[in-house]
Amino acid sequence: MPATKDIAKALEPVIDPEIHLSIVDLGLIYGIDVDGGKVDVFMTLTTPMCPYGPMLQEATKRAVETVPGVTQAEVKLIWEPAWDPHQMCTEDAKINLGIMW
Repeated sequence: MPATKDIAKALEPVIDPEIHLSIVDLGLIYGIDVDGGKVDVFMTLTTPMCPYGPMLQEATKRAVETVPGVTQAEVKLIWEPAWDPHQMCTEDAKINLGIMW
């Protein structure tokens, strides 16, 4: 059975092409459920109208499928809570985005 930490690590290279930062650093990954070899990733987008949404979902799915032991991967978009870069981004991402407190 794949470990949640291994799934999260596999998602780090997935980059939002508009912002040029990792979806993990942006805080777009809300949760990862592992049930045997089946993995569900719960994620959001920076906006519901994100033009790269389908591409990011597919890239996320492909990244999960690279983890040994994964037999099925599904990416589920969720909108609650709404993405808030002030609360959800890593410190490095905030610096790159120019978010100052």
